[in-house]
Amino acid sequence: MSLASKFTGRSFGTILAGSALLIGWFLYGWQGVVLSITIVVFWMIIQFNQATRALRSAAQQPKGQIDSIVRVQSRLAHGMTMAEVLRITGSLGLPTERRNEWLWRDAAGHEIAVTLRRDVVVRWAVARADESRFMEYPAESSYDKAA
Repeated sequence: MSLASKFTGRSFGTILAGSALLIGWFLYGWQGVVLSITIVVFWMIIQFNQATRALRSAAQQPKGQIDSIVRVQSRLAHGMTMAEVLRITGSLGLPTERRNEWLWRDAAGHEIAVTLRRDVVVRWAVARADESRFMEYPAESSYDKAA
């Protein structure tokens, strides 16, 4: 596992916010702490606004419907978050019987099932309308061990 993959998401944000507080304190005292808290809160508001916008646009589309399975499949990658998948698909997925698996369909009847672990894509499978079974795409072993 690389160093970059260890410091993603919440841990990176926590380290960044803590660093801003420490640097603000050492450089400007309590005024620096107030400034760094203001910057961190502003950053959090921007992140919340982006997440809300993505969910609002996805909620306006029919649930589980996408334009093209091929387009979604070509853009999917291991390690993507659910927010990134929502931006690609443009709609909310339908939950399946399997835990942490979401399903989308296109107009031709093709389906794609995306499996997430810890809010990260670990694998996906495509089923064509003329075939009854899913075609599995192998997940990288480093992501599959995260369960």
